[in-house]
Amino acid sequence: MMERDEPDAIFHRDGDGFVPTAFARGPWDPNAQHGGAPSALLARAIEAHEPEPAMQVARVTIELLRPVPMSRLSVRTRTIRPGKKVQLIESALFSGDIEVARATGLRLRVKPLEVSAASEGYDEITPGPSGGERMPFDRVMDTSFADAMDIVAVLGAPGVAGPGTAWFRLRVPVVAGEDATPWQRVAAAADFGNGISSVVDWDDGWLFINPDLTVYLHRYPVGEWVALAATTLPGHLGAGLAEAALYDESGRIGRSVQSLLFDHP
Repeated sequence: MMERDEPDAIFHRDGDGFVPTAFARGPWDPNAQHGGAPSALLARAIEAHEPEPAMQVARVTIELLRPVPMSRLSVRTRTIRPGKKVQLIESALFSGDIEVARATGLRLRVKPLEVSAASEGYDEITPGPSGGERMPFDRVMDTSFADAMDIVAVLGAPGVAGPGTAWFRLRVPVVAGEDATPWQRVAAAADFGNGISSVVDWDDGWLFINPDLTVYLHRYPVGEWVALAATTLPGHLGAGLAEAALYDESGRIGRSVQSLLFDHP
């Protein structure tokens, strides 16, 4: 349950812009947003741009160009590839005149088809969100993006090296007064992949920043809970990769991938 003094959403509308609440804040810098907040806002913009019932969003790639500030953001969205079967939508976030993040969304036509799928790797995550343990996140902020989520650990924990699996449920709307869509819920959760599957010691000063996030969905999630079964793959020259299989309570829904920049003082 939310405390009475907690925000009611991640962003509030301000004319044609959006003002972040404390729920948008990242865990380490009071002046910068968690990657999940702008990711969800960009996914919202791609969904809302010239919507067509016969199209579905199949992939969103987000580029975090610089730390996204805790200040008013404007959104600019356009179609860069129109089509009846395949469309590309581009959306960008600006702080003043500075572009801070952008996304490209792939939309595909909707057509009911019966396709046999291999079952391997598409089973359900066990246990479900009711069977795990609530995941704590150590942080220096009183309120941050992690507080906007219910997070239930199934495997691993933040700060413990190795693969991790956790269920995520967005507790509040992305934008006040709106219901969070399935895509917004997935985009908000997917940026946690590197956090729940880290391979380095957080307390030893390691950084593993993700400057991007790509999410693929072969079907939209049903219900409020989204699970990430995540693994981090480090290289030896400061680059790495975090990838996660994505699930709802019925089974597999897609995959997310993050590039990682490793650094150590």
